[in-house]
Amino acid sequence: MVEKKVVIVGGGVAGAVLAKTIQHQANVTLIDPKEYFEIPWASLRGLVEPPFAERIVINHREYFKKGDLVVSSAVNITETEVLTADGQQIAYDYLVIATGHTEPIPKTRSERLDQYKGGPTGVELAAEIAVDFPAKKVTIVHKGTRLLEYIGPKASRKTLKWLKSKKVDVKLEQSVELSSSAEESKTYQTSSGETIKADAHFLCIGKPLGSAWLRETLLKDDLDADGRIKVDEHLRVKGRSNIFAIGDIIDVKEIKQGVYAQGHAQLVAKNLKLLIEGGGKERKLGTYKAQPPISIVSLGRKHGVAQFPFMTVLGRFPGMIKSGDLFVGKTRKDLGLEANVKKS
Repeated sequence: MVEKKVVIVGGGVAGAVLAKTIQHQANVTLIDPKEYFEIPWASLRGLVEPPFAERIVINHREYFKKGDLVVSSAVNITETEVLTADGQQIAYDYLVIATGHTEPIPKTRSERLDQYKGGPTGVELAAEIAVDFPAKKVTIVHKGTRLLEYIGPKASRKTLKWLKSKKVDVKLEQSVELSSSAEESKTYQTSSGETIKADAHFLCIGKPLGSAWLRETLLKDDLDADGRIKVDEHLRVKGRSNIFAIGDIIDVKEIKQGVYAQGHAQLVAKNLKLLIEGGGKERKLGTYKAQPPISIVSLGRKHGVAQFPFMTVLGRFPGMIKSGDLFVGKTRKDLGLEANVKKS
């Protein structure tokens, strides 16, 4: 029997987990502009501890060994093919869009690791620096009325109090126009007219969705006003039987987190297996429900703030859950890898 062709566009959290999971169930092609997968929620630890980055930047071929890897960007989709920036036309029976967010990062793992010899959120990055380098002056400039606006105000208040206890200066309802700042003199002007002197700055704002390329494809009418792909309860693009979408790019109303993207991938892996097997199994397709607003923000290596549906906790307990290893060992094991990188 001829293997069904599954094309996955995007090698982030959702795309990587899906590629690893279904590589023995179909003829799988993974399309990604870089040669590696990076554990995004752990990247800030790599900034203050460069050796940590060795564990979080993983070549795709370490976990995805059976299928085809195309190191390029997808630029168009037809009913039967994906077209790439380097001119390839890749046929599919089933297509999965997992392009998440866009950011200018290098193509190779070695180039990416070089950048760490230099976060997902400014709060976590500030906490990492404040804990590892307590003598350094750290300032957060945030244009919102409170930190961590995507979760509850109680978590914001607890986090602000913790940061202030570590001598982090938090400036709310302000912003910095970096293009007009004088990096030579190491001074930065805020929107309220304050001047901040700093040896370095880190831009910790949201990344653009990776859906702009879809606006010129057959999925152009399947995007919502924010640019997210509209999906049904099976995580198929609405109205389409063989195109799925997973990860941060979909319109499911939930906090966009890696753990939920992994859940998307696992569900779609199950659904693809049922569709590939055929025999009327489509009625057994799994459904996805938006997850509750649960979030854990690490505050250095031992502390954290956690928001659960009916409780907010700050201290060592949430730190024990996330902050020590940032789930890196578990994520590597889920990809079939050793928790730690073996030194050669």
